[in-house]
Amino acid sequence: METESEPYVRLATLRQLHQVVAELNTARSLADTLQTVADGVVNGLGYELACVNLVRPDGDLVVAAFAGNPSAEALITGRVGSRDAWERRLAMGESWGALRFISYTEGWVLDDDDVPQWYTEGPEPRFEDEWHPADRLFAPMYASGAGGELLGVISVDRPRNGRRPGAWGREALQMYAFQAAIAISNARLRANMQRALVRLEREQQALRASEESFRQAFEYAPSGMAVAEMGGDQHGRILRTNDALCRLLGRPASAMRRYAFSDLVHPEDIGTLLRTSAEGGRAELRLARRDGTYVWVSLRNSVVADAADGPRFLLTHVEDIEERKRRELQLAHRASHDSLTGLPNSAELRARLGARLCRRPHAGQPSAVDSLDAAYEHGFDFGPASPQTDDGFDHHVHTVAPEGREGDVDDGTKGLAVLFCDLDGFKSINDRFGHHTGDAVLIEVARRLTNGVRDGDTVARLGGDEFVVLADGLGRADAQDLAVRLRNAIIPPIRVDGRAVRVGASFGIGWAHCGMSADEVLHSADQRMYVEKRSRAKQHRRAG
Repeated sequence: METESEPYVRLATLRQLHQVVAELNTARSLADTLQTVADGVVNGLGYELACVNLVRPDGDLVVAAFAGNPSAEALITGRVGSRDAWERRLAMGESWGALRFISYTEGWVLDDDDVPQWYTEGPEPRFEDEWHPADRLFAPMYASGAGGELLGVISVDRPRNGRRPGAWGREALQMYAFQAAIAISNARLRANMQRALVRLEREQQALRASEESFRQAFEYAPSGMAVAEMGGDQHGRILRTNDALCRLLGRPASAMRRYAFSDLVHPEDIGTLLRTSAEGGRAELRLARRDGTYVWVSLRNSVVADAADGPRFLLTHVEDIEERKRRELQLAHRASHDSLTGLPNSAELRARLGARLCRRPHAGQPSAVDSLDAAYEHGFDFGPASPQTDDGFDHHVHTVAPEGREGDVDDGTKGLAVLFCDLDGFKSINDRFGHHTGDAVLIEVARRLTNGVRDGDTVARLGGDEFVVLADGLGRADAQDLAVRLRNAIIPPIRVDGRAVRVGASFGIGWAHCGMSADEVLHSADQRMYVEKRSRAKQHRRAG
């Protein structure tokens, strides 16, 4: 089970990865792109050394960029390794997804081949997953077009933490290699397009030749391309598209000529599109497919100009980034959700709860100090100030709670109920049957809790065998009924590996209202859960 700090570490790593990936698209040339790829591994992924080996037209790989050690860079940059030697490397060792790891125990057979390499020194590993100076880790980069040809290989060395990368580090390096391959392909494509545009400015005979070159690059580009009008009443109208863009959007070329990009963009992204309709404009937005769905694309504009008449039309490059966006959403979900049950985790629970609360209690609502028992003595952190507009009036819809205390008559007020759930007997299941059975029980309890609440309610795992339910718009009686229903849903036997196990559940009901912090709300519900648990234990002893 992951600790509460791991989602924050993953989120920080994700942000760093996003930053170095964004820098890939800022390079102005292929050479700059290659060096940016190497620098990104060192600056963003936690390795001390990185080498980019680029496939040449003859198939061999040349050291095109190096980062992390100026001495090694001067020694091997520009040197060439044969394709056969590289193929042998990429067939050895362990396959970590798309990565290839060769341990020092078998990598010694590669010491004398013709692949340029550097030698690091260091002590022998002291534990199993410690990085050895002779370990090798390679991240192949493949073109996203048909065939998936090899573009190059990123070699990395010396993880800063001294350990072989775990699952998260491997996925980050694999994603980075995927984005680096796109950046290198785009850099090559931009170089080809720029050369074609230069030829367009030459005399008529050279112009015709360059137009043919442009046509070839446009038609057979692996990613989407479009030519649109620039200026006038028809600004933005699509004049021409290539097959890749038509396939991406599921629309024939004849139909595409009836639209402008503004007709195809998602309504929420229209502002983004308008800000990029100029030279060098770039954006990530959604375009509509023929079937009504939307696909995420990276859109980049270049102005194709006539020397005499000035700008004539926009050349738009459209790259499919749906897979990257999907991965980004997955990574963001992992950072905010429990890896075992899939429920929102503690950080996400506090964020959702904190978003409903301001620091000032609503008029007539008891303060946070009044709401908590005297035994809760501690310092309060009330969070951000309540939202106000320029007119000085508070437009925040305050969260209120039913008045009175537990057991009082329901006054009809509907509030945000916070149900703290602690499983009874779970530790004995873990001790007797093992963590596999315990994990299965937690997963099933999470499922039963989720099925027992309304759409829009939140079920979160706080940690261990503790769960929290946020249910808005409930009165006191409603909250009591919900707690009973959820407890009854948990009690039936849970079958794991052919055996039936049972857990009970204790619920404490707290109420969130403005003037409290998220931690205060959870603490209040937690305390009420323990009061209920002690009361039930006392009743059980009396009955016995």
